[in-house]
Amino acid sequence: MKTFPRGNITQASLLLAIALFGNNQLATLHGQEQDQHMMLKPWGGPYGGVPPWNLVRPQAFPEAFETAIAEAEQEITAIAEQSEAPSFTNTLVPLESAGRVLERLEVLLGVHASNLNLGPIPDVERVVSPQLAAFRDRITQNEQLFARIATIYENRSQAGLSSAQLRLLDDRYKSFVRRGAKLADDDKARLSQINQRLAQLYTDFSQNLLADEQNHITWIENAEELSGLPPSVVNAMARAAAEHGRQDAWAVTNTRSAMDPFLTYADHRPHRERVWRTYYNRGDNGDNHDNNAIISEILRLRAVRAQLLGYPTHAHWRLEPQMAKTPQAAMDLLLKVWPKAVARVREEVADMQTLADAEDPDLKIAPWDYRYFAEKVRKQKYDLDFNEVKPYLQFEKLREAMFWVAGELFGLQFKPLTDLPVFHPDVRVWEVLDRQDEHLGLWYLDPFAREGKRSGAWMTSYRAQENLGTAVSPIVSNNSNFVAASEGETVLISWDDAETLFHEFGHALHGLCSHVTYPSQSGTSVARDYVEFPSQIFEHWLSTPEVLNRFAIHYQTGQPLPTELLEKIKRAATFNEGFNTVEYLASALVDMRLHLAGDTEINPDAFERETLAELGMPTEIVMRHRTPQFAHIFSGDGYSAGYYSYLWADALTADAAEVFTEAGGFYDSAIAQRLYDEVLSVGDTVDPETGFRAFRGRDVDTDALLRKRGFPVD
Repeated sequence: MKTFPRGNITQASLLLAIALFGNNQLATLHGQEQDQHMMLKPWGGPYGGVPPWNLVRPQAFPEAFETAIAEAEQEITAIAEQSEAPSFTNTLVPLESAGRVLERLEVLLGVHASNLNLGPIPDVERVVSPQLAAFRDRITQNEQLFARIATIYENRSQAGLSSAQLRLLDDRYKSFVRRGAKLADDDKARLSQINQRLAQLYTDFSQNLLADEQNHITWIENAEELSGLPPSVVNAMARAAAEHGRQDAWAVTNTRSAMDPFLTYADHRPHRERVWRTYYNRGDNGDNHDNNAIISEILRLRAVRAQLLGYPTHAHWRLEPQMAKTPQAAMDLLLKVWPKAVARVREEVADMQTLADAEDPDLKIAPWDYRYFAEKVRKQKYDLDFNEVKPYLQFEKLREAMFWVAGELFGLQFKPLTDLPVFHPDVRVWEVLDRQDEHLGLWYLDPFAREGKRSGAWMTSYRAQENLGTAVSPIVSNNSNFVAASEGETVLISWDDAETLFHEFGHALHGLCSHVTYPSQSGTSVARDYVEFPSQIFEHWLSTPEVLNRFAIHYQTGQPLPTELLEKIKRAATFNEGFNTVEYLASALVDMRLHLAGDTEINPDAFERETLAELGMPTEIVMRHRTPQFAHIFSGDGYSAGYYSYLWADALTADAAEVFTEAGGFYDSAIAQRLYDEVLSVGDTVDPETGFRAFRGRDVDTDALLRKRGFPVD
């Protein structure tokens, strides 16, 4: 790779700047040079340094990455070409610290791509992503470096390494092999070409999806057609319309947080269908943002890559290092639950159809009716209307509830900070302290939807915990898309959103509670089908009486959630579980089938339709994430052939939750300590099966998953 002197504006940078920003930007290039230097510096400020959001200049990213990649490459070369005999200390340890500048820069761009995808960011991502893919391939294809790692691995039994060091060595060696370190030179070049093309396709997929979420709005212009919608939803729609320049209408934006309540409560069936079709057709509109061709190419390239690496399919390659190990093990669990979930859906539809028949004998339940009539059945069967619950679900109170639970279980304390840089006015920061009032880490919160922010909810690690020479504290964030209230109003969220809030905070706790030596083993750096376990189990604390009695406070009266309402919530705990499970399982099964298909040419829409028909998918439901919008598996390799992970982890979660219930409650201090010691703090220093067994006292009982969801156990 050709490198350039640091600090100089190269011809490549000039051409890139012209391409991205136009000739009129050249006058500011020397200012951009200074900007990129500021973005490359070690993070300053307290707490071991904090992300310098105030210094980020998006137009300076391309040159900054050029510099950071060159510096990281020099560090890797120095490790690979040293004259000393290979050892864990002189090879694996420095690898843990190599590329720090690049790592920090990736955090800055990654957050902008997810949370502030505006201006030049989409074009920057398209340029930088293939460069990063090529750089990572040069690391794994570095023959001298791999030879050192292989020598250490082959002699590991005589190296006197700790269990964590042995696991790090094992992971590093096998990761290099899995990514082509043993391939012939021609195959390495082909692999790198594939990875660079995939990086570009992942970016294109994500940008198309974001465009469809931002550009497609359902407008309602007649107030009478808002019948059934709670005032909070109508007000949010009015604010959304105003933000898009209309004071004379109501807007349903194309996100789940807007779609879900509309489909649940809107009486106007034609509008329900419009909103449903707009949302579930994202990436599938036959226009410039259609993702079908991109998906076909991604699947083909993944299949070729897997075969190049010696695996039957992409699914076999992806699952080898996971808990499941094989696609068959994952499919076995999915198909164990599928027929029970489908049977429950049949019961749910029958209940709904009875109510629908009373309103209109010609109405047959369609996908845009499911949430609406399910809510009516819930009210009929359990006398539970979640509109009655929502006034008690204040966003800020629930945030306080999460802090309180973390304190009760793990002794964590949260201190608000107001003097650190943030990337948007919505973002807030807390210092996290341990039981001894010692600094543990920082937690950032970015809760509200806005233009340029991808949909959904997620946790991001800005800096991993480590203790490699010097202790480094973690910095993590939670991000969501709640609808902000007008000034002076209270932000209320749904029960589902409250569960999501707790879920993502569980990921944050996994990062904050990490106590390991090596950063690549820190926090959430665990098997994909294990990483959801800590987040899913934390959801259970939302529904505990201790939380609801203390923090589910009516936003107007200040009164706690009435006991009778709490009892209704408990009785309805598994209501609509058929719908929830089937829409998820459909996505997981299609994901796995897509990646077991090998190098077959795939038409995504046709494959989805045919696979669901073969599985016996109820016509009243669609996949939670239809293929053209399935960002989990097509915006990167992350969850590809891995969406099953949520069910796999929920099997662990259900079994682990029974430990607390058997002990009499979710606040048992000894069990909480065991959860911390065996799961949250150990990161990837132990095998997930070993960690779970240490917590549970035995291997997982998957029947607990069926019990949790109210399905019959064979």
